[in-house]
Amino acid sequence: MEMQRVDMFVMSNGKYFDAMQLTMIRERLMDADESKWAMISSVQLRDPIMMLVVSLLGGGLGIDRFMIGQTGAGIAKLITCGGLGIWSLVDLFLIQKATRQTNFEKLQPYLM
Repeated sequence: MEMQRVDMFVMSNGKYFDAMQLTMIRERLMDADESKWAMISSVQLRDPIMMLVVSLLGGGLGIDRFMIGQTGAGIAKLITCGGLGIWSLVDLFLIQKATRQTNFEKLQPYLM
């Protein structure tokens, strides 16, 4: 893929991934075909900051985990009322990393 497109993707979507993941994404995008660009640019990514706000407001109900696609954790969090508040508190620190990891996993099939 051409360098300009890769740089544009990395600059516009950098906040959705960890720094180490961005390095890997950049390398794989450089090796990817131009035909994959439409699929890669259409992947829906979640904003980690928005997920932190959702976790603050609805974390006790598991809404944050449902939104990033972790249905089992969302149901468990809903049933236990956020692990009696403890799980909700811990998620305030972990939800951004979980969101970035989920975003990376969504992009992986298109980079292979």
